[in-house]
Amino acid sequence: MKDPHVRALAWLLDSPDLLDAQAPQWQGKVATLFGHHGEAADAWLTELDADPSALHAILDSHPFARLGRYAEQLMAFFFRRLGVLYAHGVQVGTDQTVGEFDFLLWHTDSAGARTLLHWEFATKFYLFEANQAQRQSGGDAEYLVGPNLADTLGAKMRKILVRQLSLSEHPAAQAHLPQAIDAAQALIKGWLFYRHDDFPSPATLGVSTDHCRGFWMTLDEAASLRGECFLILPRLSWLAPACAQPDACLNQEQLRAALDMHFAVDAAAVMVATLDTAGETGMALESERTFIVPNDWRGRAAAGISVK
Repeated sequence: MKDPHVRALAWLLDSPDLLDAQAPQWQGKVATLFGHHGEAADAWLTELDADPSALHAILDSHPFARLGRYAEQLMAFFFRRLGVLYAHGVQVGTDQTVGEFDFLLWHTDSAGARTLLHWEFATKFYLFEANQAQRQSGGDAEYLVGPNLADTLGAKMRKILVRQLSLSEHPAAQAHLPQAIDAAQALIKGWLFYRHDDFPSPATLGVSTDHCRGFWMTLDEAASLRGECFLILPRLSWLAPACAQPDACLNQEQLRAALDMHFAVDAAAVMVATLDTAGETGMALESERTFIVPNDWRGRAAAGISVK
């Protein structure tokens, strides 16, 4: 796929689920796109890539600044195409917002009955840090920490399972529902990042065995990155593996200068893609991705101090 938005949508549909739906800690409340995507969707994506104007029009009409909202718009576009979308982004509450339904979807069960599903949707990026001191009751999922140390996978999933998926039970939600919710589940996509020498068992984390993964290192360690073609990915480009013209790439010296300049004024982690330029398409394609974090990141993680 050449269009960046179609590439992002294709990744959302094709990428492995982040979580293992069978892991007991998720209580059977993890959704999957398995069964929604197939050869027909592949053909549709190819046609959309050739003429992405319809997708661009939707994205242009719903301005977004956050990656989560961008991913939601892409998924809403797909669900509309399937004809299963009842509503998207429904806020519940009048004077005070109680919550929001990410997706209300129609589903036809094996008996032919039309049921209504509530899906919460999130795209998450976590770094595995076994020294993370703010471990709570979420098991080893607490060791998967957000790049800016604002949350963990365990904390995020507790919020979704305990609060967000119970939204349909609130009296204020009834006015937004054409019928009772048959099932409430969470669809979670994303990437996990590890140290090169630190790979835990996916089963202990509750994540799928084939989840998308990369690496993380500190700024001082970034000199060890191997390759000749790099891109610093803005947040809205974090979903799909990067694709770029080779002349858009940074070499090692340029990358180091860009990282030094960034961390001189900003402590936010940086996503760096390493690209391979040896393919037959003439485009540079991502072969690996790495989060670069401030040199004091591990100390902040141990102390539970967020990166501002």
